[in-house]
Amino acid sequence: MSIRLPSADGGYRVHHPNPAPFADLTCGPARTRTFYSAAHVVADPLAASAGAGAVVDWDTTLAFRRRLWAQGLGVAEAMDTAQRGMGLDWPTAAELVRRSAAEAQAVGGRIVCGAGTDQLPAGVEHSLAAITAAYEEQLAHTEACGAGAVLMASRALAAAARGPEDYLEVYGGLLRQSARPVVLHWLGPMFDPELAGYWGHDDLDLATDVFLKIIAESPEKVDGIKVSLLDAEREVDIRRRLPAGVRCYTGDDYHYPQLIAGDGELASDALLGIFDPIAPIAARAAIALDGGDPAGFRDLLDPTVRLSRHLFAPPTRFYKTGVVLLAWLAGHQEHFTMVGGLQSARSLPHLATAYELADGLGLLPDPDRAEDRMRRLLSVYGVTS
Repeated sequence: MSIRLPSADGGYRVHHPNPAPFADLTCGPARTRTFYSAAHVVADPLAASAGAGAVVDWDTTLAFRRRLWAQGLGVAEAMDTAQRGMGLDWPTAAELVRRSAAEAQAVGGRIVCGAGTDQLPAGVEHSLAAITAAYEEQLAHTEACGAGAVLMASRALAAAARGPEDYLEVYGGLLRQSARPVVLHWLGPMFDPELAGYWGHDDLDLATDVFLKIIAESPEKVDGIKVSLLDAEREVDIRRRLPAGVRCYTGDDYHYPQLIAGDGELASDALLGIFDPIAPIAARAAIALDGGDPAGFRDLLDPTVRLSRHLFAPPTRFYKTGVVLLAWLAGHQEHFTMVGGLQSARSLPHLATAYELADGLGLLPDPDRAEDRMRRLLSVYGVTS
């Protein structure tokens, strides 16, 4: 069998589906690293539209999380992969946190959940008190559900802060009242342009100094820092400067194999959106690392980088579209519809390449079904394959 796929240059190429895909496996969590997969949400296809509020298919969404836990991966819930700030509103995110935390407790799965300020109206400048109160509401909800919190970067704080001292005030207060250690999140502007200048500086060296000061004042309240800057050298520098016991969670979907493998002295843990589509390979790579086989770890994970760089190509914030496409092609959901209509955010050639790369890696368990679904998608665009 073969399928004709469109290219960005207007031409076509022939792809032969992979006859030997990876199967899911069942295993426990990694011992040598902490691995979290940020997970997407499955929209209700009968309710999803660009003008409608977020409507989630809860059964399918939670089934996907159980699949991640069964493969030894933790779940990072209600993060940007779940379309926070891009279709998923706070009331729906709060329900997602509640349901996922309960599922995690039922199966013994590891979970952390995003706590931010997105209940505040956009386009309005908010006071630091209002921003702090919004964070407190979400932090309290997450902890009441029994989950650890990821303090997400706040668009409202980025707009309101007059300098580093405002970040020190807001985050310092949150850390003092948190019931358990939290993960801080530095999400770069390539993921969200409204977060430019976070920590009070456009200069990344000065910005790094600010959040390191926040951590240094309450290291016992910080489990780790998730770095999503797509800058491997900066992440290596950050992890060398962290206090003992504070983790560096890589969010670098371009350089994750080398950052997780480490430099012989220090290594990054992981909280990655790319682990959503590559879970079967990530799980096997974790087993290799636990078994003292770093070469085997790299042999498994390095080939996935090409797919990841494609999915996270600029404009990076639309990577979720490719993630959900692959979940549909892999049979984890029955449609390619997203909250807010975000399935339209990538071009057909981009989606075709995502299919080709994922299939080449063996990530589509039923190649015939994936090929049929890709053909149907092509036909919607008027392409005969």
